[in-house]
Amino acid sequence: MNQPASRAPPPPRRVRLKPWLVAQVNSCQYPGLQWVNGERKFFCIPWRHATRHGPSQDGDNTIFKAWAKETGKYTEGVDEADPAKWKANLRCALNKSRDFRLIYDGPRDMPPQPYKIYEVCSNGSAPAGIRPGPVLAGPALCPTVTDLEIKFQYRGRPPRALTISNPQGCRLFYSQLEATQEQVELFGPVSLEQVRFPSPEDIPSDKQRFYTNQLLDVLDRGLILQLQGQDLYAIRLCQCKVFWSGPCASAHSSHPNPIQREVKTKLFSLERFLNELILFQKGQTNTPPPFEIFFCFGEEWPDRKPREKKLITVQVVPVAARLLLEMFSGELSWSADSIRLQISNPDLKDHMVEQFKELHHIWLSQQQLQPVAQAPPGAGLSASQGAWPMHPAGMQQ
Repeated sequence: MNQPASRAPPPPRRVRLKPWLVAQVNSCQYPGLQWVNGERKFFCIPWRHATRHGPSQDGDNTIFKAWAKETGKYTEGVDEADPAKWKANLRCALNKSRDFRLIYDGPRDMPPQPYKIYEVCSNGSAPAGIRPGPVLAGPALCPTVTDLEIKFQYRGRPPRALTISNPQGCRLFYSQLEATQEQVELFGPVSLEQVRFPSPEDIPSDKQRFYTNQLLDVLDRGLILQLQGQDLYAIRLCQCKVFWSGPCASAHSSHPNPIQREVKTKLFSLERFLNELILFQKGQTNTPPPFEIFFCFGEEWPDRKPREKKLITVQVVPVAARLLLEMFSGELSWSADSIRLQISNPDLKDHMVEQFKELHHIWLSQQQLQPVAQAPPGAGLSASQGAWPMHPAGMQQ
């Protein structure tokens, strides 16, 4: 019997990008792919830059892979995985489409979560350029408070900071006892991120270290920071009293504000934050909305005593709120004429320097491709009858 001929791979399919991508954003099934506008016009795509991040950091569940599969350019189990090519394909499709416009590309300073923001345009009328100004409206929001930046501070000591990304939240505690499924009533759900307070052993003052240990000794059960939808709550389990200040604190926030034991207390609301951010962008309020939350363990807070004088404090920042505030109060709100840069017209020497910079860039690229290759002794470039040698660490002046 003749063996059946191998089937040729199916040709790429033509798929309308707009309805497909809008449906994916609505599904909220890809981490970070979400709306940032109540009218469903602006959405965010996580976008790790290949030159700044290591391989395999995007994970397997990405919109880039989904687009490659949808268009027939990648078949699971048949084609070799190529995340960089998947990303390039979607970027090209977005750039060519008149149904989408790039609103924000950044930030560029190697943040933990790089992203782009696109606008869904009506009737394929995407103009060029970036439109500044407020873009958030309404309570129908998909983004959630997921990442939390936590900073531990012992009086007079350098802070200890970390970021947690558990969608359930975390438990701040100090104990050698581990949370187990059989002890949920004592320590809370085991699905929470278990975050232990730093050791106080590097506190130089014996008296301060003694009192700090007194408080840590009654933090076995800890404080739960629970994420629920777009809100952040605190549940105090520990014997140590906890006081706090933050966006959802009462109007009389200048007085000590305790967290009652085993009572759920709302600390932060993303919906409320966004509504206040809109008012600020419209000029209806003078200050941007707060988003930082402070806890003071074992001492009253707020009070007349500076926070820096407290034995144990913890700062919690919802990362989503900080990024949104930076986005719409900072880079995105700049216009092209907001800063008048003062730069002279280039002369002959300036053009020559630019040429040397370009050549130096090429030289560095060659060194990366051939790390063992070395320039011959005395090799260089001459200008105006003088030798200007290139140096691996930069131009000699």
